[in-house]
Amino acid sequence: MRAPEFWTGKPGVAAVLLSPIAALYAATTARRMTRHGQKLALPVICCGNATAGGAGKTTVALDLGERLKARGLAAHFLLRGYGGKLKGPARVDPAAHDSRAVGDEALLLAALAPTWVSADRAAGGAAAEGAGAQAIIMDDGLQNPTLEKSLSLLIIDGSYGFGNGWVIPSGPLREPVAAAAARCQAAVLIGEDETGALAQLPPGLPVLSARLLPGPEAAALSGKPVVVFCGIANPRKFFSTLQEAGAVLAARHPFADHYPFDNQEIRDILAEAEKLRATPVTTRKDIVRIPPALRVGIQVVSIALAWDDPAQIEALLDRVLLSQP
Repeated sequence: MRAPEFWTGKPGVAAVLLSPIAALYAATTARRMTRHGQKLALPVICCGNATAGGAGKTTVALDLGERLKARGLAAHFLLRGYGGKLKGPARVDPAAHDSRAVGDEALLLAALAPTWVSADRAAGGAAAEGAGAQAIIMDDGLQNPTLEKSLSLLIIDGSYGFGNGWVIPSGPLREPVAAAAARCQAAVLIGEDETGALAQLPPGLPVLSARLLPGPEAAALSGKPVVVFCGIANPRKFFSTLQEAGAVLAARHPFADHYPFDNQEIRDILAEAEKLRATPVTTRKDIVRIPPALRVGIQVVSIALAWDDPAQIEALLDRVLLSQP
């Protein structure tokens, strides 16, 4: 589903009317977060956010996975598997599982390293540890207290920030910004701070800055017409990335995050692309939700994370790894 329009900008009447429920939601989250989580004998790194929906958590998780892999560490990913039916703990097998079983993000992560889906994060962490993981990277889970974290990063989408700044259902926040930030060792701002989100963070919280860059596939689209479609948290960001890479957007189709495409919708997009003599383009996250028979001819453009100062994230990883017994 799409986020309500009143979740952005200044809070309106709808936000005010829903505020009693929002207060209850925030109080429930606060009580839940007082619980003590299970501690594992390995570092647990959490890529979380304060808002509902995407902020770039999976992209950051993949980047950290690459960095730990380069250090020779066997890092495993752990996530709930949003959009999938498996409750877990279950190790993702891309040859046997599809997005309906484990969700689209789990399939992306599993292409890099062993990945576990588990509604019970503590059980999933224990399963990863038992399978030989030397570190765990959680994609989401900042508001889940069942597993003790060694490092928590507050991921912020610079173009969206914290929306209208109110808690669900009055706004997009899972909890007040201050509460989420208090459990994090650093914030990661992706893109420019277009909404003043950084001003809402505690003064002492380190902020690491990064940008999203198109993968090498985008170069082949420069100067060419494309029909772009995606079901991610912020489709506009992907559209802009393609434009900056030189692609000519003949048509664009935004869908809700994790949108379950039906076959006819994909056929219609392919027919439109053929009519416009354009290349149909989507994301790595979206292509796994499309039946294999309909993927032929669709160009996938990956997205990479570029840190403004890579030494900062490496220093954080050093600190976490050195603190382990």
